[in-house]
Amino acid sequence: MTWGQAEWLDSAVGWIEEQLAELRLEPTGRIEQRFVRPWSILMVVPTTGGDLWFKGCIPALTHEVAVVEILARRSPHALAELLAVEREQGWMLQRDGGTQLRELLDRPRGFERWEEILPLYAELQLDAAVDADELMRVGAPDRRLTRLPVAFEELLGRQEGLARDEADRLLALSPRLRELCDELAGIGLPETIQHDDLHSANVLVRDGGYAIVDWGDACVTHPFLTLHVTMRVLAYELGLDEGTPEVDRYRDAYLEPWTRLARRGDLLRALGPAQPLGALGRALNWQVVAESVPPAERAEYDEDVADRLRLVASSL
Repeated sequence: MTWGQAEWLDSAVGWIEEQLAELRLEPTGRIEQRFVRPWSILMVVPTTGGDLWFKGCIPALTHEVAVVEILARRSPHALAELLAVEREQGWMLQRDGGTQLRELLDRPRGFERWEEILPLYAELQLDAAVDADELMRVGAPDRRLTRLPVAFEELLGRQEGLARDEADRLLALSPRLRELCDELAGIGLPETIQHDDLHSANVLVRDGGYAIVDWGDACVTHPFLTLHVTMRVLAYELGLDEGTPEVDRYRDAYLEPWTRLARRGDLLRALGPAQPLGALGRALNWQVVAESVPPAERAEYDEDVADRLRLVASSL
């Protein structure tokens, strides 16, 4: 997908203009590209009703639109307001959700906001558990614990960033990975939506509320796999190691809503197997990108896949 192609841009801008007319909004400036990556594009749309945001996804990720529709129906308070969608193209138009949390971390209550965001996200996951089948029907990847070991072996067969001996050593770890999946399933939490890229750049802040955005990597799996990314990035931004009390306070804020379903000790025990399985989830997501970019650009993303798989191996 070449986002800068005139034909594609003309089509996207035409759709945006149609949606503005239906919303009875007038443009007040040029539509501008703000975020362009191989997997998606974000454009800001100034209007008489404030800034709107257009997002377009590559074909492999068009399901994000339908996923956001479902989540917005269930937990509208936790997402930016969804105004229009085009499922086939993978396009959506949302109201501006506020300022990126990453821009506010050095201000009062910067990091403390995570103690509000993570329970909000956990509640969204709890609420969305009843939608798991529908989320998979509209295209959210099925990475349930019964599916992950198979996905692991399939990934090793397709991966181009690992040497053959590395791939063989990883494959030998399959039985252990299956054990971890069984262990995590034994805790008894429902499988649900898992954002898989929840960090400070994907949370918006406005008027004391929060909007979780960028659900392109989301899948249906065990909810705790989300912590692989969230806690690693949070620890990095704090300049601390994972497992320190200053970092664990945020982990505990996330766990609190889940105490309605399981004892705290069991929830803490679940964090161990969730870490390598979370790394596997990230590897699977990077593989989607690797297989979607032009061959000349693939090596970079193959290496991202390989790095996550090495994390899996070091954690098992």
